Amino acid sequence: MASFPSPDFPNPGDSLTAPAPNAEMLTRLARRRSTLAKDMGEPGPSADQIETLIRIGARTPDHGKLFPWRFIVFEGESRTVFGQKLEARFREIEPDAPAERLELERTRFERAPLVIAVVSDTDETHKIPEWEQVLSAGAVCQNLLIAAGAMGFGAQWLTEWYAYDKPMKAALGLLPGERVAGFIYVGTPRVDAAERPRKAPRVSRWEG
Repeated sequence: MASFPSPDFPNPGDSLTAPAPNAEMLTRLARRRSTLAKDMGEPGPSADQIETLIRIGARTPDHGKLFPWRFIVFEGESRTVFGQKLEARFREIEPDAPAERLELERTRFERAPLVIAVVSDTDETHKIPEWEQVLSAGAVCQNLLIAAGAMGFGAQWLTEWYAYDKPMKAALGLLPGERVAGFIYVGTPRVDAAERPRKAPRVSRWEG
């Protein structure tokens, strides 16, 4: 897979003319689909590509310029080590869990070559509403999905039980008040991402 260099992002104000519609980008967005983590494989993004993913992920609407989120990157051996912690914790939750379920927990992060945790880090005392800060973290997750797809990778946004479990949040190094917005799994698709039924958007026109 070709390298994806980190771009120098231009200032939109540098352009004196309105840009033409980008048909390729619009088509990609219209057809965006998640690749299941279990359907991903090697290779994963290179170091440069990971840096680019994070830079693009961080270019999200952020009222107040608070940067109310941070990233935790899992690749290589760190995925296995975290999986061991997942298995140990699940043994505490479900002492009678079958071996297949324990193996699932142990190998969760090994389903994809790269997992990026997006951590929502809000400031409840700030004048910017906390809800807007939370939404910004969600936008980061979506940016990562789109950027990974543009690089040719598959990606899936998951949370699952360990995003909400206090001991696992501590294992992640989350501070009080921090929450997992999502684990973004990224890898090379081994099968085509399946389309799913999608309801028509609910739209109304406000008439006063």
